[in-house]
Amino acid sequence: MSATTRQKILITGASSGLGEGMARQFADKGRDLALCARRLDRLDALADELRPTAGRVATARLDVTDTDSVPGVFTELADEIGGLDRVIVNAGLGKGAPIGTGMASANIETVQTNLVGALAQVEAAMEIFRAQDHGHLVLVSSMSAVRGLPRAQAAYSASKAGLATLGQGLQAEFAGSAITISILLPGYIETDINRGVETAMMTGTEQGVRAMVSAIENESSWAPVPRWPWIPIAAALHHLPPAITRRMV
Repeated sequence: MSATTRQKILITGASSGLGEGMARQFADKGRDLALCARRLDRLDALADELRPTAGRVATARLDVTDTDSVPGVFTELADEIGGLDRVIVNAGLGKGAPIGTGMASANIETVQTNLVGALAQVEAAMEIFRAQDHGHLVLVSSMSAVRGLPRAQAAYSASKAGLATLGQGLQAEFAGSAITISILLPGYIETDINRGVETAMMTGTEQGVRAMVSAIENESSWAPVPRWPWIPIAAALHHLPPAITRRMV
């Protein structure tokens, strides 16, 4: 199955940020969209905007930390748009605090959303894909998965590294099959989650989302996005000794 046949796409965390941006770009391509997020009012408003250019658009409220609800929501959305060719596991949380400073709840919530909630989404998507023997699973990880980040980002980094490792395990299991898995590692892209971050490497939302959609359509197995400067940075973070990378993060 080629990338151009992925007509029916489910996106989680689609009411804002990268999820909303991807929904808009896939709508412009005429794809059928199943959109879910916690804020159903924002999601429905977005769906109304997208319907003139998209194919079918279905929405559902989903809190991914309510793991028992995830399979039912995915199945209902798949029924509404006539199946699923691609699932983009995008819903995530960026809050956190330095470990051991009395704010464990923020870090636990981050891991529950970004890793446990993501696992629930992967389980639901892969059950559908196994039954139909095809599909494209996209995991939106982070550049922070390449090398653990310090202070308030430590738990976030760990959650995204866990998601990336989950994807690698699935890639090994389904190599050569009609089920493909892509791991995206966005760098700094301008969204609410990066609000207040001061860095010269920040990419505008539209440009960043365009890079993500390109990697998704190419069904890249491992994709730092945008490619520049994040591919060389990923290589440096992976291969350079800790004494150097500590100064980079």
